[in-house]
Amino acid sequence: MIKPKLNLYLAAPRGFCAGVDRAIKIVEMAIEKWGAPIYVRHEIVHNKFVVDSLRDKGAVFVEDLSECPTDRPVIFSAHGVPKSVPADANARNMIYVDATCPLVSKVHIEAERHNSNGLQMVMIGHKGHPETVGTMGQLPEGEVLLVEAPNDVAKLTPRDADRLAYITQTTLSVDDTAEIVKALVARFPNIVGPHKEDICYATTNRQEAVKAVAPHVSALLVIGAPNSSNSKRLVEVGSKAGCAYSQLVQRATDIDWRALGDIKSVGITAGASAPEVLIEEVIAAFHDRFDVTEQIVETAVENVEFKVPRVLRETA
Repeated sequence: MIKPKLNLYLAAPRGFCAGVDRAIKIVEMAIEKWGAPIYVRHEIVHNKFVVDSLRDKGAVFVEDLSECPTDRPVIFSAHGVPKSVPADANARNMIYVDATCPLVSKVHIEAERHNSNGLQMVMIGHKGHPETVGTMGQLPEGEVLLVEAPNDVAKLTPRDADRLAYITQTTLSVDDTAEIVKALVARFPNIVGPHKEDICYATTNRQEAVKAVAPHVSALLVIGAPNSSNSKRLVEVGSKAGCAYSQLVQRATDIDWRALGDIKSVGITAGASAPEVLIEEVIAAFHDRFDVTEQIVETAVENVEFKVPRVLRETA
């Protein structure tokens, strides 16, 4: 049987970022150092395949520190945690390792610095997302005001309109965030912005790659988890860049082949917490059904690497 021809555009960069890679290594190295089980507060990264793989190796995932025994180590997820969590762990004399992405930690430090200078914070983020909860939890109640959309800016009631600074969740849409910042500056001209943009390099790079792929394809598949903020933003960026069919899939079995029909061109990318094995699985599924011509669309080269905490490096 002759397979129909298909042009497959592969976005680059895609998949794992340095923060995700580091967080996974932390769990694996902790299991090697202390043996199983190792407890992890919240999913280490937002990807079911990764979480299930680590669970098979001896990780136990919980949502609250109270679910962890005091005689086993606990790891805090890459999304970061409120200050109350390590304080509670210390009070219970627990061994813990913080796997918070260094770029998220940068935002935490930034918030504390502005707070120490007497500024109230405005956080651009998604309510209830672990990273937003963790960042807002770095400061006392009431010191961080949350906005999710430009319309929220008009509803803000700060202590002092001239004593404000803003920070952002690291996994947001670059373009959507710019609109919110524009609204903040229009209402609060003296608001202080980050010294360097808070949206992380990996989020920005993956969104730029999608924008470059979108004009060439009729459909875009984003490999990632439904609870992954950066993956969902890639779907939105694809749609806004003109891709009529922009969908999130966790792996090859989620592809809706009927919806794709007799398509001639498809773009593939992956969120920062999606492993390469799932990307290769999706690419292979297209090769099974089509006579594929692959083209890589590269918009940036990433060579970032973050060290794991010293307590684990000493073991290695």
